[in-house]
Amino acid sequence: MIVALLPAYNEEDRISEVVHQVYRHVEKVLVCDDGSTDHTYSLSVQAGAEVIRHKQNMGYGASLRSLFLKANTIPADMFVTVDSDGQHDTNFIPSLTAPIVRREADIVIGSRFLSQRLDFTPPHRKIAIKLITRLCDITNMYGFTDLQSGFRAYTMRALEITCPVRMGMGASIEIIRRATRSKLKIREVPVPIYYNGENPSFVNSTLQFLDVLRSTLASGLPNELG
Repeated sequence: MIVALLPAYNEEDRISEVVHQVYRHVEKVLVCDDGSTDHTYSLSVQAGAEVIRHKQNMGYGASLRSLFLKANTIPADMFVTVDSDGQHDTNFIPSLTAPIVRREADIVIGSRFLSQRLDFTPPHRKIAIKLITRLCDITNMYGFTDLQSGFRAYTMRALEITCPVRMGMGASIEIIRRATRSKLKIREVPVPIYYNGENPSFVNSTLQFLDVLRSTLASGLPNELG
């Protein structure tokens, strides 16, 4: 069984469609409504998802933590994290899970940079993502290309080991740090990430970059993942 884990905050415009799309490839969908002030919660329930609800907005990492902790109580073969804003192409879920099925990986990251044909990333966001990835792997020991991708697949063991404690976007890096320290096998596969016709602002991208950078440096290991 495959379980999808969806962090969500004020996604009433897209959450129903995303849940329905995800259900084409998984048996169960678990949503964390991170203190939304719109109809994200009710629409998620109506779409058939099981929903964890935060009383207030706590951040992306907090949502992942709640999802990981709940997922650890669900007997499943693997888990897939999918953003609720429609940026991830759910048709690529089988590509994410395939290396786990073949026992080639414990974690699979969907990278938007492995295929030029699938890369739709705005230039300023691409620069920030690649800089963070390089800062976390200065020597290119692991060869990662997209450590900020939230489109990932996990085994149950990987989910238990990598459950994050950081509240913000830095949780994505924390998860990979926990994985490399535990010598989990990590692979990347090419996926597209769409931006729904939206051009994320330079300010928002910069704030997200600074949040991740703080988390990266706070660990005391700014130059390597392991």
